[in-house]
Amino acid sequence: MEWFTDDNVNKFCSSDGFLSKEDSMRYIADVVIPHPWYRAICLNDKPIGSISVSPFHGSDICRGEIGYDISSKYWGKGIATKAVKMVASTIFVDWPHLARLEGVVAVDNVGSQRVLEKAGFVKEGVLRKYYLVKGKPIDIVMFSLLIY
Repeated sequence: MEWFTDDNVNKFCSSDGFLSKEDSMRYIADVVIPHPWYRAICLNDKPIGSISVSPFHGSDICRGEIGYDISSKYWGKGIATKAVKMVASTIFVDWPHLARLEGVVAVDNVGSQRVLEKAGFVKEGVLRKYYLVKGKPIDIVMFSLLIY
């Protein structure tokens, strides 16, 4: 899982990257396997990133949040955009209760904002001090894709 040890990727992640193989194995066991919708992004049968949709619960069951990471050496090649488009084309079928798919991106992560825009998401605005990254609240840009 090279993207979790990539400093360019980790600066936008909520927690620090992996420091050992044991850290990565624990993450797979504790997060990936029990997650309701988590996939690898692969190139030539090699995982180069991950993508997930996390459900909201209770009265917010009509929405989910997409998240993705990709090793920085693959940035700018359209791979993340293709992965997001693939998820967007299937998640509303896989989870018919969804009406809205959200993506939140750090205001300074312009590349990831472009990924969502190219995948058809609409920029809704900036939410100030909305998301914790390394324990600090940061401003994010909220994007959404709606099912009609």
